[in-house]
Amino acid sequence: MSASRTPGHSRLTKAHKLSIAGVATLSAAAVAFSLVPADTAEAETVTAAPVAWTQVVNGAQTKALHGHLSAQQVIATANAKAAAAKAKAKADADAKAKAAAAAKKAREDKAAASRSAARTPVFANNLDGWIKEALFIMKKEGIPGTYAGIHKNVMRESSGNPMAINNWDINAQNGIPSKGLLQVIYPTFKAYHVKGTKFDQYDPVANIVAACNYAADRYGSMDNVNSAY
Repeated sequence: MSASRTPGHSRLTKAHKLSIAGVATLSAAAVAFSLVPADTAEAETVTAAPVAWTQVVNGAQTKALHGHLSAQQVIATANAKAAAAKAKAKADADAKAKAAAAAKKAREDKAAASRSAARTPVFANNLDGWIKEALFIMKKEGIPGTYAGIHKNVMRESSGNPMAINNWDINAQNGIPSKGLLQVIYPTFKAYHVKGTKFDQYDPVANIVAACNYAADRYGSMDNVNSAY
């Protein structure tokens, strides 16, 4: 029995359907293409790919450049740290050497002071001690004189009184009285004063040393003085 067909309708085969779909697709594409200006479409087609490629290339270059700069920065930082460590080590070594030198000098100064103190005798605060201290200084200064010569003249001039003063002779009349153990006037004391002793005519040691310095210059030694001088 044959199948009946509805008048006015035809059955579409699978092949027909595919053909129709293909035509519809081509038609849609043609319509879309016709809506876009030819020159614009061409421009977009030409420039799209290069832009994407340039971005990729530039990105790679930028990444490589950043990596290169980072390596340089690491090297520079390492060098800076090494230089700083070297400078600090040198500064520490210099400071240590300076401290050691200062400590050595302090020890040497202390030892020298101790030796000096040991060499410097303690003199009594009396005529005997004053003469001995004066002789100790005179020896270092190269001023001649003996204990006996000094003692002899001291006893004649002041009887051993360091505060003795002559207010009646010509020097006193001229306003420059003789003073001290060896009766020295101020101009003579000032001219023959020995550095390291007190600048005081009444100081017994300073008076003896200055008088002996003057006597050595004028008479050769205080030992040669046997009267007023």
